Amino acid sequence: MKIRKELWFGFILMALIIAGTAVMLLMAPKITNGHLGLMMLALVVVAIMLGFPTAFTLMGMGMIFTWIAYEEDTSKTLTLMVQSAFKVMGNDVLISIPLFVFMGYLVERANLIEKLFRSLHLAMARVPGSLAVATLFTCAVFATATGIVGAVVTLMGLLALPQMLRGGYDVRVSAGAITAGGCLGILIPPSVMLIVYGATAGVSVVQLYAGAFFPGLMLAGLYVVYVIILAKLKPHLMPPLSAAERFVPLPAMTTPIAESISNTALPALLRALKGHRNLGVSTGHILRQLGVVLLPALFFALAVGLSWRTNTAPPDAEARADMARASATVQSDATGGGLQAPPGSTQDSPADSGGLAEPKPESGGLAEPPAAEGGLKEPPGAGDVKEPPGASDVKEPPGASGVQEPPGATSSGSTVAAERTPPTRGWWIGTGVGVVALLAFYAVLSFQRLEIFKMLLASFFPLLVLILAVLGSIVMGLATPTEAAAVGALGGFLLALAYRQFNLTMLKESVFLTAKTSAMVCWLFVGSAIFSAAFALLGGQELVENWVMSMNLSKTEFLLLSQVIIFILGWPLEWTEIIVIFMPIFIPLLDNFGVDPLFFGLLVALNLQTAFLSPPVAMAAFYLKGVSPPHVTLNQIFAGMLPFMGIQVVAIFLLYQFPAIGLWLPSVLYSR
Repeated sequence: MKIRKELWFGFILMALIIAGTAVMLLMAPKITNGHLGLMMLALVVVAIMLGFPTAFTLMGMGMIFTWIAYEEDTSKTLTLMVQSAFKVMGNDVLISIPLFVFMGYLVERANLIEKLFRSLHLAMARVPGSLAVATLFTCAVFATATGIVGAVVTLMGLLALPQMLRGGYDVRVSAGAITAGGCLGILIPPSVMLIVYGATAGVSVVQLYAGAFFPGLMLAGLYVVYVIILAKLKPHLMPPLSAAERFVPLPAMTTPIAESISNTALPALLRALKGHRNLGVSTGHILRQLGVVLLPALFFALAVGLSWRTNTAPPDAEARADMARASATVQSDATGGGLQAPPGSTQDSPADSGGLAEPKPESGGLAEPPAAEGGLKEPPGAGDVKEPPGASDVKEPPGASGVQEPPGATSSGSTVAAERTPPTRGWWIGTGVGVVALLAFYAVLSFQRLEIFKMLLASFFPLLVLILAVLGSIVMGLATPTEAAAVGALGGFLLALAYRQFNLTMLKESVFLTAKTSAMVCWLFVGSAIFSAAFALLGGQELVENWVMSMNLSKTEFLLLSQVIIFILGWPLEWTEIIVIFMPIFIPLLDNFGVDPLFFGLLVALNLQTAFLSPPVAMAAFYLKGVSPPHVTLNQIFAGMLPFMGIQVVAIFLLYQFPAIGLWLPSVLYSR
């Protein structure tokens, strides 16, 4: 029997792992428990590659080696197992996983992806490589809404791959775009992988979501740029769409307006309202079309109004109090610290120099010296200089009232509305650019583009609202990830109802798949907890840490070494195994090199895209192969993945060189 190449690769890799472990044990002067921990790690990797269930492999190996670590004490081993399982099940961060998964399955079954792909395909018809670009956009949006890699790759393989092949697209480019776009769900929030990493590394999931937002957009943007450049340089790989494929039929009642007046939507609809009997078109139809046309203008007006209120808002009460305290400090320094006193006052009259109260004796100020018998109680002529000349006219210097009362308050104590500040130059520039863009939009909005816009309204914008409701509430601190996941699950339920896809069968399937996925993740955590405890008890973590520290690596060298290891691990293992097995080994080393766990998590999230794109495992390739035509081979799919893996390496390099890509948003929102 002939063995496939990927099987040979797997067998060779397992043999190398076993041989390396044996050499390590033979070369060690004394086999310690730490060496047994490393042997346990190697056996776990080999067992997973042989096909054993990950969670139960971790639990089994952990139990066996814990029993060895406790010198065959069964009671302590069982106690550790119970405590590890209880600690995992008591982690409230994991509650959001089933809710996010349930939201994803509901959105998947609402059949939005077909409408979304069709509308994006037509909207980008004139872009080079439009089908591949529309595929990447659809995958990014749908991956954000679902976070389920297998579902996105499978659905896009059924929907986009046949169209790209019929359009003359190269098989490798088509397969690479679908698999790479589908894997964006690992990185772009709400990602289950980020929740798992946060729970494993003890990092805030909210900050991980905020940090992964821009790296996810950057990676998707790099994919799109690569496809467009490739389509321009090699158009035979991605031929442009024909006029027939770009054709959008108009509704029967819209056709007379487009033919008789103009094909530009806004002026034609306005003129049709004043035409003879509306050209035989009902007024209701014209008003409905006009309402859709004016939606961008209404949205822009709302955005301008909200931004104006925010931009010109007066300082709030706390800011005014801070200003008052700062002003009081300045006045105090001016009178008591040798600074220039207000006009019309002298430094010998602190009581009248700006209305400041006389300091109390117990406050540490200049108290009156104690009077002694025969002492000078008052200087000669003190009664003639009670007030300096002109002091009655300048009892308070200009602006001294700001020390007593904040802006916006009257002298009687009643507060009035504070005046708004003028809009900033940036607001005027942004508004001007928006007006120009809106005018350009209406200048090119034909009735055909109006139909595409209506298709986007029915497919893209509902998903966009759902995504913004979930991610916005998390990032802005309005809800915890668990609460936002519950809102997302409700939103998925409402979408299924709105698109008339909800029924009892769909609900049962979604609940069953959610329970199955959630159980897998939870058992993985239990197995990981037991495995990590056994690894620590055996001293494996200490042995690894001593080995890494003995190499005298710099921060850059450590990050490079760790990312290379994770990249290689992505070949035989999935991201779940990498997170739950190897992150507990890497995380304790971060403090030694001054690496932020949040930044490290973002690097790992970008790197773990390779877990679904790297042969021989490359689950995305097998998902696509299962729904692709027979003539599409697995080797062609693997070849199509390679350029996108190179783009992932570029994205990791950019994130390392410019950490603000991932850390700017968390620092702004949460003052890290």
